Amino acid sequence: MRNILAIALILIASTATGNEVDTRRILPLTEHQRDHVLTEMRALLSGTQNILDALSEENMTVVAREARSLGVGMAHKGEDHLKAVLPKEFMQMGMSVHKAFDQIAADAESMQDPKHTLRQMSKAMQTCNACHASYQIRLKEHSTGQETQSSHHQHQHQH
Repeated sequence: MRNILAIALILIASTATGNEVDTRRILPLTEHQRDHVLTEMRALLSGTQNILDALSEENMTVVAREARSLGVGMAHKGEDHLKAVLPKEFMQMGMSVHKAFDQIAADAESMQDPKHTLRQMSKAMQTCNACHASYQIRLKEHSTGQETQSSHHQHQHQH
């Protein structure tokens, strides 16, 4: 009987969770804009994995190189077309993450302390999580993906 009750409670709980309304703020983007934002996010995720791999080997030279590639220099002028459509708070969170990676790079070189870097990475990831908890991307209706194609660029993550 207890097993049946436990299963029933689990089913009710999972049904309630499945029906929750997504209350994150919608960012209506064209396909081109969406691709740009998601390409940058994937580069940040990949770079974070590379940093963690280097930290596991206590290779602070690689940590610094990878972190620097995710810094403010990654926020190219090509993103000007996004400033008009993305909320100021979203842009500020993104810039704070880029600045955090610049600081991680500088500290990795000067301090050579993997635990310090892990604390910095944790703090940067808190910003990533806060942003993902606050926003969702949706394609604008009737998006052709043709808008500002000439200003489009891909972030290149160098290994």
